[in-house]
Parts: sequence; structure tokens; C-alpha cells
Amino acid sequence: MDRQHLFELAVPVSAMDHLLGPDHAPLTIVEYGDFECPNCQQAAPAVKLILKRHENRVRFVFRHFPLEEVHPHALLAAEATEAAGAQGRFWAMHDLLFDHFGELQPSQLRARAQQLNLDLARFDAELDDEIYRQRVREHQAGGRTSGVHGTPAFFVDGKLFDVSFGMRALAERVSALLGN
Repeated sequence: MDRQHLFELAVPVSAMDHLLGPDHAPLTIVEYGDFECPNCQQAAPAVKLILKRHENRVRFVFRHFPLEEVHPHALLAAEATEAAGAQGRFWAMHDLLFDHFGELQPSQLRARAQQLNLDLARFDAELDDEIYRQRVREHQAGGRTSGVHGTPAFFVDGKLFDVSFGMRALAERVSALLGN
């Protein structure tokens, strides 16, 4: 058996996750990602294409897995997306951070929050108080339990899928599983 099928998603998808796509979708993709990871940034447009091609047939979940030892701004970026999420703008912040890759200094994160018309006093206070740190740590722990060691890590219907050779394999796997 190859490595990609050795690991299964340890933490089931729930309403607490950041979800795109319908709950009744026949296929679920879960990504463990890092906003400072160049491979995650490169994967983001491919994920959007997969979701567009298989609209209403794929549910996508993003979970945080900041690789803090090599990406010093990833943890704060994850917390910033959670703060945006608390104001209903998780996916907008997710997309902005990848669209403006490498701009993860606190002032740049705040500028993105302002761009999204977030309540900046609330955003600043929540980041200062690190109120989303525990949620990020829970994502990391769930990822490690599931066999995640690097990013991006994708699970297709609960099974770890190796994308080290590119995102085309993921797109092909999704199409095959959906029968098209």
C-alpha cells in the first residue's frame, strides 16, 4: 500500500470547520495549510478550479497547520483568518492572504482586515488576546494525529492524498471519484 493511503483523517468534518460547498456533497476535501507556505499559495488556485469544475459536488474544508519553525508569521496569519471568520469573512481573508502572499506582518494583516471592512477594534483585540490560538492548536493536533507533517496536506474523503508531484493528481483523483 502506498503512503497516501496509510493515513486517515482523525478529526471528522463538523459545523465548526470552515466549509465551502454543500453539506450533501458526495466528496469532501480537507486541506491542512499554512498561509506562509509557498506550496499552499500555489495550491490555492488549483483548489478553486476543482471546486468550480465540480460545483455542488465537492465540499472543501480548510484547517490550520502553521509550520512555525520555518514560517514565523504563519501562526498570526492563521489567527487573523479566525478573527476575520468571527466576523463572517474567513474565506475572504483566506483568499486575500494567498493573493498577497508574503505580506503577513501585523500591520499588513490589519490592512487586509480594513480592506474587508472588519471591525478593527475587535480584530485587534482578538489578535492581542490570542483568543483563536487554541483553535489553531487543535487543528495542528488533529493534523498530526492524521499523519500530517508538512503543508499542504490534502485528505480526499478521509484519506491522505499525496500532492508532492503537483495538484494535477488531486484534480484527476477528484474527477475519478466523481465519475467524470
